[in-house]
Amino acid sequence: MNYDLIIVGGGAAGFFTAINVAENNPKLKIAILERGKEVLSKVRVSGGGRCNVTHAEFIPNELSKNYPRGEKELKGPFHTFMTGDTMQWFDRRGIALKIEDDGRVFPVSDSSETIINCFLSEAKRLGVEILKNHVVKNFYLEDEQWFVVTSQGNFVTTKLMIATGSNPKIWKLLLDMGHQTIAAVPSLFTFNSKDPRIANLPGVVTNATVQVRGSKLSSEGPLLITHWGMSGPAVLKLSAWGAIELNACEYNFEIIVNWLQYYSKQEIFEKLKVLKDQYPKQQIYKYTQFELPKRLWQRLILASGIRNDTRWADVNKIQLKNVSEQLTQGVFKIKGKSTFKEEFVTAGGIDLKEINFKTFESKKHQNLYFAGEVLNIDAITGGFNFQNAWTGAFIAAQAITSG
Repeated sequence: MNYDLIIVGGGAAGFFTAINVAENNPKLKIAILERGKEVLSKVRVSGGGRCNVTHAEFIPNELSKNYPRGEKELKGPFHTFMTGDTMQWFDRRGIALKIEDDGRVFPVSDSSETIINCFLSEAKRLGVEILKNHVVKNFYLEDEQWFVVTSQGNFVTTKLMIATGSNPKIWKLLLDMGHQTIAAVPSLFTFNSKDPRIANLPGVVTNATVQVRGSKLSSEGPLLITHWGMSGPAVLKLSAWGAIELNACEYNFEIIVNWLQYYSKQEIFEKLKVLKDQYPKQQIYKYTQFELPKRLWQRLILASGIRNDTRWADVNKIQLKNVSEQLTQGVFKIKGKSTFKEEFVTAGGIDLKEINFKTFESKKHQNLYFAGEVLNIDAITGGFNFQNAWTGAFIAAQAITSG
């Protein structure tokens, strides 16, 4: 069966490409090949089922700083299509979006089904064929045509788009065609820790600075204590920037947590001496300081070697130093990771040196395009990974219909 464009992968980048191509040139025959029974499954679980569409950062160079891999390459593309364009794209299709306090952008409905239904209805309106249960076994270029072999039959197309994310079988086919791939490793994950200082404190959250001990990797922001360890933006950002390094040590490492974020150990020591003078009869354990969550403060006081009935007047210099260290330089052993909610993001993919970022076309094979996580591009949490998908898909669609 012959097509003008075949898109391998029924995810966000694939649908966004197909819809934009079909809108630019309604005469083109387009098919999306999806290996499973469902399309857009990753969209469905994103943002806790609400679909974090993008992030309200409207300066291209600032937006690109949220990508541990791809920052340099995305600066140019973001000047062509970025956050404001994405929001306008959905607005033109009747999808109302909202910006939350932390900058994340969601549909007003708070349901990923709103985005999925938009894609499905647009694809239907524009005549894009969606072929499910089509496992791609091979594809190759012959006489300026792409031949695609699937479990359900064979196809011929003028142009081919790969938007499969981290699919090892597709990566192997691309490797056989001469493309280099960077091995996939998890990104955006939470840290597992059985440290007694945070045991049974799920839901406690505070702003903190987190550093991987013995490295330059550090992050700051809200840190959430969970049943299994630590999560929250501070940890998730650190997992993204340290994806390769933390994978290399098999997720067995130590972190240094400053629960007071910007204060040094010496600064806190001096403040503790003032508290000792001001509240000599007050029990340290009972009254929280520095606006820390009460349960966390109490755990850190006990970890400093201070009993829960000790008054400020009775603590010595060594104990005060212990408290200041627990507050600003607490060392926690991390052993293992957990997937962030139901989302799974990977670092790795097609080597970015092999992509023309003005068109998102392969530099090795004409009329072969890429978008989304199949490229070695990934971002921190907050809608940035989807923005990469929208940008790449839009620019590729422009190139596909203009060539």
